[in-house]
Amino acid sequence: MMMASGGSRARAVALDLGGTRFRVAMASYDGVIEWRVSRPTLAERGPHAVLDDIYQAVMEALASVPNRGTVKGIAIGAPGPLDPWNGVIHEPPNLPGWEGVPLKSLFEAKFALPTLVANDANLAALGEHRYGAGRGFSDVIYVTVSTGVGGGIIVNNQLLLGHGGFAGEIGHMVIDMHGPVCGCGRTGCLEAFSSGTAIARRAREMVASGMETALRRWAPSELTARGVVELAYQGDAVAEGILRDAAVALGVGMVNLAHLFNPQRIIVGGGVSNAGPILWETMRETVRERALASAQRDLEIVPVGLEDDAGLLGGIAMVAGKPHP
Repeated sequence: MMMASGGSRARAVALDLGGTRFRVAMASYDGVIEWRVSRPTLAERGPHAVLDDIYQAVMEALASVPNRGTVKGIAIGAPGPLDPWNGVIHEPPNLPGWEGVPLKSLFEAKFALPTLVANDANLAALGEHRYGAGRGFSDVIYVTVSTGVGGGIIVNNQLLLGHGGFAGEIGHMVIDMHGPVCGCGRTGCLEAFSSGTAIARRAREMVASGMETALRRWAPSELTARGVVELAYQGDAVAEGILRDAAVALGVGMVNLAHLFNPQRIIVGGGVSNAGPILWETMRETVRERALASAQRDLEIVPVGLEDDAGLLGGIAMVAGKPHP
């Protein structure tokens, strides 16, 4: 835990509700995190108990600064679906029972600070754009490849939200009308090909089909994307094929993004992005082969610059208005 410094600097509190732990940080507008804490969400206790824990952490964050008047707002990143204008979240997958929770009004009433709520992947896009690998570029797309596939889109220095705040659901663009069923219930989504969940599912399918592979060393329930990556670099042809197929699908998704939005940078993060050169070289080669030359001009596909802090710092950027939805 880092203590605050610089009493007169403008600051904001950032809250990340993604995953099994919530994180709260106090940071200055220049992107310096001065205080942070991470605690188990324990979502099974219900929203009231979880919110009490979060309120306590926010109070500790506010107590960490020498002058509370320098704190200009609170930013909350949460998994969708949500309403970013009214600050209401609707049935986030890791928070059962949170249907219609009005986070914006609750936090403003509790702390008397302007509160903004956004999709956590959108905030990560803002963080990378303002402080990370997208800094200095006006048109940036952030893609996170983990258990699922998500992202955020910056066009002309502005976060693209869409009519209902649903824009940027990159993982649910359809890349194969006849592809596998996605966790969302639809068919052929990018997430159904390239996520860690999809890689593990494909590994189970290959083992069940009788393929000769070292993936058999694990029980089907123990097969993970991490295991597939490990064996791919040990020379297992089946594991390498699974990883390359996921990378090709990810590259196809990026071709679509390049054609639709003509970004200068596509920034890739999430656990699967750490899968090394097999993933990165295959993904980039797919873009080179399939994207129009005009869409590839000045386009770079790069790793994240902020790692796990992208969402927190995106919250700071949102409060600071650089950019503001």
